[in-house]
Amino acid sequence: MKFVVAIDGPASSGKSTTARLLARKLGFIHLDTGAMYRAVTYLLLGKQAEEATDDKVAGILESSPLEFSIIEGALSVRLDGKQLTDELRSPEVDRWVSPVSERRVVRKFCVKKQREIGKDAKLVCEGRDIGSVVFPDAELKVFMKSDLAERARRRQKELEAKGIDSDEVEVKAGLVTRDKIDSGRELSPLIQVDDAMVVDTTDMSIEEQVDVIYKEVVKRTGKSGGRGMGGGR
Repeated sequence: MKFVVAIDGPASSGKSTTARLLARKLGFIHLDTGAMYRAVTYLLLGKQAEEATDDKVAGILESSPLEFSIIEGALSVRLDGKQLTDELRSPEVDRWVSPVSERRVVRKFCVKKQREIGKDAKLVCEGRDIGSVVFPDAELKVFMKSDLAERARRRQKELEAKGIDSDEVEVKAGLVTRDKIDSGRELSPLIQVDDAMVVDTTDMSIEEQVDVIYKEVVKRTGKSGGRGMGGGR
């Protein structure tokens, strides 16, 4: 039985970790859409085509040996047969992934791949346009939010874990700017769709975030029991 959990929300609202842990608890596929855009960015950087024309980018994507597949319930990305992992988190990819992923030709390519993986599958995916654009007919749409101070605290914690010093004021300003860009862009803006289940994570632990969505999935499927729900693999 197909079942898509589409999780949207602003940066540092808890989407990524919740999606990964929820998928594991349900036994569903975890579709990391962000990794797809990073893979495309890595590909274009390798061909010095990050600022190329749409026609050239489309040609590269159509002929590229970039492969997306699901292995053990998670997204695997390969380029020329080599699995990409740390390459997707390089400083250069970090710098270019936002402008690259905003391009229509890139979004069209990635959304098509995402829908192919999600066809007849049980999966959890997160982003900023999953419920509104990628899977508008998802069985469960979730919009996660959190107040700015808590999101900034989480972002600082992430940066500290990477050994990066950060200033609270600058982190908050960065999140505000990112929110404006995500919500105001012409193509696939961040929006809260009318039929989304809203989860305010400000005062919730990751475990609580996972649990509240998990219970809603169980309620809608009429099943329970963690990985026994199936994986759609």
